[in-house]
Amino acid sequence: MNRYDKRLFCHDLPTKPDPTMGIILVTGATGYIGGRLVTELLARGYRVRIMVRVASPDHQERWPGAEIVTGDALSVPCLTDAFKGVHGAYYLIHSMLLGQDEFETVDIMAAVNFRKAAESQGVERIIYLGGLGDSRDSLSPHLRNRNQVGATLKGGRVAVTELRAAIIMGSGSVSHEIIKSLVVDAPILPLPAWSRTRCQPIAIRDVVKYLVGVLEIPDTAGRSFDIGGPDILTYGEMIRTMARILNKKPWFMPSPIQSVSVNAYLVSLITPVPATITRALFEGIVNEVVCRENRIRQSLWFDLLSYEESVKRALAMEDLNTVTTRWSDAYPRDYSLAVRLDQLPRPPLYTSTCSIESTKTAQAIFRSVCGIGGERGWFHSNLLWKLRGMADRMMFGVGTARGRKHSVGLKVNDVIDFWRVERIIYDAHLLLRAEMQVPGFAWLEFTVEPSRGRHLLTVTAYFHPRGMWGKIYWYAMLPFHYFIFTDIIRQIEAAA
Repeated sequence: MNRYDKRLFCHDLPTKPDPTMGIILVTGATGYIGGRLVTELLARGYRVRIMVRVASPDHQERWPGAEIVTGDALSVPCLTDAFKGVHGAYYLIHSMLLGQDEFETVDIMAAVNFRKAAESQGVERIIYLGGLGDSRDSLSPHLRNRNQVGATLKGGRVAVTELRAAIIMGSGSVSHEIIKSLVVDAPILPLPAWSRTRCQPIAIRDVVKYLVGVLEIPDTAGRSFDIGGPDILTYGEMIRTMARILNKKPWFMPSPIQSVSVNAYLVSLITPVPATITRALFEGIVNEVVCRENRIRQSLWFDLLSYEESVKRALAMEDLNTVTTRWSDAYPRDYSLAVRLDQLPRPPLYTSTCSIESTKTAQAIFRSVCGIGGERGWFHSNLLWKLRGMADRMMFGVGTARGRKHSVGLKVNDVIDFWRVERIIYDAHLLLRAEMQVPGFAWLEFTVEPSRGRHLLTVTAYFHPRGMWGKIYWYAMLPFHYFIFTDIIRQIEAAA
């Protein structure tokens, strides 16, 4: 794949790559934007170094040719090592998922460490993606924090290019999935007064183009730019446009509830996006986020996607199962540091197993296993799974509404409702780690093994309780295991 491949965002970028400039460090590569940026930089011939919290074989498989280093922005020694020999660095780190009480302090601390480490290693440039919002206004904690991080990075000797964007639209983005889910799943849509706030959305491909383009234009060093798409719309207009494209006709009405916090919580119950994120985003919805200047277009000109076109492309990517990154890739926080089954000091205290023999091939059975969750559901007792997911969401958990990135195929770190793929060996083994609110650590394992000329499909639940409540939870759920798991593997085998 090269930079003229039309599957790449930057195939028609007017700037020219300069792979001789040295190593380019990308932080936040496992996130929504960073994951797509790395692919573009590699395709343009750059030497890319990716900093992750915990290394995984999946990273090298996903970005062959990139150098993977482990590091933490809250640790100066880790950052110093990551910056050795680096020419330019992308700062795509944020701690919004920590919640309002923590993320502002942590983000500033990370930015200070990043700036100091970059200075100590002679880094020439930092490129930062921040948020639109007039500092003269009373900004939400999230938008205010984005501005503060930018100011912190620019307080040192390294030249910083800051790009400020409003909401980002694209397959897998938070904003896209919130708006789409509201239109699809809510027959009645009450619109609060702040739905008339203006916004200048921008397509994910245009954000990535700007991030790559400013790296290739030396004159953008040390400057800040507002970036946005060609349309200025109210949030209500964006929702109505989505409804028209999807041929949905929800009943729009004035909302009797104006509270941002209450609306954010209610939206989290309908959409895949948990309350932790919706609240941080909705608090900024009262602020008009429109570009105050257009200077970036003088340095970097390309055709921008309209809001409508970005929605259509996102929907097409979903239909084709070609979504490469999704907001859930980096949610919940510290998922990369989660306790793994093989890291427990002793085997889990509780297990529950069901098996069934099949004459079908291992490939067919495992392909059926990999289709569980998401829109397809769990074959049996879908109502119970949904009720469990709703209860989890009401307790500010992830719930089952996260669904899946793709309807077919899985890889390590992919989300399946309130599970995440911890390990996968195709045609043999799938291990899912629970991310719902539960008093302990839970896993669900599917295995396919040869057995007397046939294949044995087995599902095993593992649970390691935390305290007495964990033990009570296990025994309360135990009567459902045989009923649910036996039927799941029967349905999986039948669908193979």
